[in-house]
Amino acid sequence: MAVVLVSACGAQRKDGGYSNVPATSNEGPTASQWRNGVKGTWVLNSVTREDIPQTYTIKNIFDEAPVECFIGSVWHLPTGNYRGSITFNASGTLCATGAVRTIIWSIYNPGKGMGQPEFQFKKLYAGDKAANVTTGYRLGLSYADAQTLTMRMPVDLDNGSRGYLIFNFTRNQ
Repeated sequence: MAVVLVSACGAQRKDGGYSNVPATSNEGPTASQWRNGVKGTWVLNSVTREDIPQTYTIKNIFDEAPVECFIGSVWHLPTGNYRGSITFNASGTLCATGAVRTIIWSIYNPGKGMGQPEFQFKKLYAGDKAANVTTGYRLGLSYADAQTLTMRMPVDLDNGSRGYLIFNFTRNQ
């Protein structure tokens, strides 16, 4: 399974706290708390770089399209069966305005002491069954509250170092 890591949401602060967990706690939100924080409809407002030079070219993300094509996309992450969608709204040479990508999403729970929960999804094409799709993506969960969500995607650079794409969402009312 090809996996791409990125950070996401759920009322988590940079210090690892969660709105329902005391700030003095060393534990971050549980997978269940993240799941509840991520549910809803989100607009991807911006993608920023952390430790990635502006001159470094990132051809596409999620084996889909350039980063610019995702700006303004609407991520519908409903409750229930976790079958959601990403609707593209950017126009450009490689962007498909109005295209909708069906996804199955969940919160990966590595288990106590084994790391932090992560947002994960896989794309479904017409005729696909989720159980048969073996390629997916994971994003690190950084922050979420009632109106904002932030996820981080690691990017391995040519020089052997690692940078991150930071996905900044706002809730779509």
